[in-house]
Amino acid sequence: MSRCAECGIYACRVGKLDKAPEHCPMLNCKEVYEEARVALQEPDTLRLMHAAAWTEATGYRRWTRMEEILEFSRKRRFTKLGLAFCSGLVKEAAEVAKILKEAGFIVESIICKTGSVPKEEIGIREDEKIRPGQFEPTCNPVAQAKILNAAGTELNIALGLCVGHDSVFFKHSNAPVTVLAAKDRVLAHNPLGVIYASHYHGVRFSRFKQGTP
Repeated sequence: MSRCAECGIYACRVGKLDKAPEHCPMLNCKEVYEEARVALQEPDTLRLMHAAAWTEATGYRRWTRMEEILEFSRKRRFTKLGLAFCSGLVKEAAEVAKILKEAGFIVESIICKTGSVPKEEIGIREDEKIRPGQFEPTCNPVAQAKILNAAGTELNIALGLCVGHDSVFFKHSNAPVTVLAAKDRVLAHNPLGVIYASHYHGVRFSRFKQGTP
């Protein structure tokens, strides 16, 4: 059982494994780390990891995430990027595509509602819709991934995909995926805002506590 979020020691960050707590997976899952070391040496993975480490160090506290994506892609010498975006962020998607193209990349973009598949086809009842009584197409992350797969994108960028839909997209994407922005309609797409202001928004999570009806 891994409980890194509750550790407080983080011996892994300073290389002092003798300080690791008893529940540390580095002590209890040594075979996993050996397997991971082998996997890290796979050519594609190694190139991605090298470019990621270079991007992290070179742009540390200087580059925005958009800049990091551009520099990472250049470092990997990618030429074709995919952009899978939410229909609620069409203006943002257009600007992102423009930036990517101006940087010299070929951009394949695909909206979440592609295919125009009625929500009824995935078992959604009328009373489960956002606007009951109206046509509502389901998000189609499988089609988004397959369109980009067919286009041969080398890196896919997720922009504001819904919780769950993003999971399906990641699952079906052939190319590695990075997230430019996570959707949070309440907090202007800044999901960590509620974590930083937990003293204020704590009431939002009280209903999730065990024992709460």
